Amino acid sequence: MSDRNTAVPLLVETPLAEQVPSAEYAACPVTGLFHRLGDKWSLLTLVLLGERPHRFNELHQRIEGVSQRMLTRTLRALESDGLVRRTVYPTVPPSVEYALTTPGQALLGPLSEVANWAVEHQTAATALVR
Repeated sequence: MSDRNTAVPLLVETPLAEQVPSAEYAACPVTGLFHRLGDKWSLLTLVLLGERPHRFNELHQRIEGVSQRMLTRTLRALESDGLVRRTVYPTVPPSVEYALTTPGQALLGPLSEVANWAVEHQTAATALVR
C-alpha cells in the first residue's frame, strides 16, 4: 500500500506483492472461498443449513430451481471443502442428513456482515451484479 492511500483498510495480514503472480492468486484460500461462495447454490445452501440440519429432500424443496444433480454436486463440494458434514443413519432406507461443520458455522458471521453491507449499500451492491 502506498503512503498516499492510508485510508484503505488492510484486508489480510499478509501484504501483497507489488505484482501478484497469477499462480499465487489462484492458490490463495480467499480466492477459493469466493469462487465457492460465488457459485449459484452454495451460499443459499450454507444459509439454510445454518438454520438447522436438513435432509436432502428438505433442501431440494426449499431451494426453488435447483436440480437434484446440482444440489448433490453443491453438497459434495461443500463437504469436500470442510464446510458441510454428511451423516448417514442406519435406517431402512438409509437416512442422510446435512449439517454445517464448525468452520461452516464460523463462516456464517462474516457472511452476515457481507449481507448487512449489501443491504446498507443496496445501490452499490445492485451495481455489482450488472
